Amino acid sequence: MKTAFVKPAEAPRSWFIIDAQGQRLGRVAVKVATLLRGKHKAIFTGHQEIGDYVVVVNAAKIEISGRKRADKVYYRHTGFPGGLKETTFEKLIERHPTDPLEIAIRGMLPKGPLGRKLALNCKVYAGSEHPHAAQQPVAIEV
Repeated sequence: MKTAFVKPAEAPRSWFIIDAQGQRLGRVAVKVATLLRGKHKAIFTGHQEIGDYVVVVNAAKIEISGRKRADKVYYRHTGFPGGLKETTFEKLIERHPTDPLEIAIRGMLPKGPLGRKLALNCKVYAGSEHPHAAQQPVAIEV
């Protein structure tokens, strides 16, 4: 069996838009990660960037189930001794409304150079306005 290679110029790439208002965080993240990887295409190859571009709007109005709004904790480290910082979902979405969704999507992408490159193809906006109208993104339901 031969490994499939798709030339970047031959891979058709589309733009999609997803409205996250009232949607669950994980459900939206799974759909976005699938579109970014290109797993919905017949020409999917795991080691190549053949996925589509995704615009997510209304990320500030995303839902989360149960008591996770107050209980879910995000950790980061400053790099200095004793530098472990923690923030709840509630505080994070107030300060940086797009971060919870971006963190969830990034966690579902491959680790390494390919995952970092794929993450750049996802544009997340807190409100309903976005500067990608010229690309004519197709609306997708989650």
